[in-house]
Amino acid sequence: MTEKLDIDHLRQWIGRSQEATDIVTAQLVKGLRATLFQEVGEPKAGDAAPFTAHWCLAQPVFPMSMLGPDGHPTRGGFLPPVPLPRRMWAGGEIEFLQPLCVGDESTRTSRIADVQVKTGSTGTLCFVSVEHSISSPRGIAIRERQDIVYREMTGSAPAGGKAPPPPPKAQHRETHVSDPVLLFRYSALTFNGHRIHYDRDYVTKVEGYPGLIFHGPLQAALIVEMAAKLRGGKAPKKFSYRGVQPLFEGTEFSVNANETETGMELWTANAEGQPTMKGTAVW
Repeated sequence: MTEKLDIDHLRQWIGRSQEATDIVTAQLVKGLRATLFQEVGEPKAGDAAPFTAHWCLAQPVFPMSMLGPDGHPTRGGFLPPVPLPRRMWAGGEIEFLQPLCVGDESTRTSRIADVQVKTGSTGTLCFVSVEHSISSPRGIAIRERQDIVYREMTGSAPAGGKAPPPPPKAQHRETHVSDPVLLFRYSALTFNGHRIHYDRDYVTKVEGYPGLIFHGPLQAALIVEMAAKLRGGKAPKKFSYRGVQPLFEGTEFSVNANETETGMELWTANAEGQPTMKGTAVW
């Protein structure tokens, strides 16, 4: 049984901050390019990294003794100790100011911006918003807000609501397969121990999902790269996104884009064409 959620206690974490530093290496850029279905090449000092390479940098490292049953670090520390057991990346917003490049020393400054509790179809939800500023030797490269959601363990996958509307028709579309090796590679690049992405027994028998879950950040990374490719390699000034429903292993998925008056609407979709993540980009 989940312990009682004390929102006043959790909100005491608002304003807490931490800083971490890492190096953008050629090997990291090669691995991320390969995972994002790009030409791997031989990146050299000064070459631009993929736009969301910061998600691979300076990730927290904890000893095995400090990991919880889901593979994440035990609750507390920088993030508030939310007692709800299921944790997912709900969405966020990114401002791209300049690229990170091979050889850069990158510093990420993070701050807890907000903690809120809501009630949804699956019960109690706790949202934690974290603000990040990522800098290189040339100044601030990226500003970002990440929204993390925690929810109750129901023993089964979230029940579906009303039937979703027909999927939109995409002006631009790429398709890939959510292969378990792809998920493993991204977990390795981001030092993400969350078992829902690689441990089939855990994700099906404990969390009740039908299969391994595709990373939200990996979907967002593919969307950003498509948006930039459609604009001659230029990253959007601002990219906002949110998860809609899980995307599972072993199925074809698509990355889609439609031009709008102000920028682009972008989304990933499952094999049935239903959106799994939605985003908007402006230049």
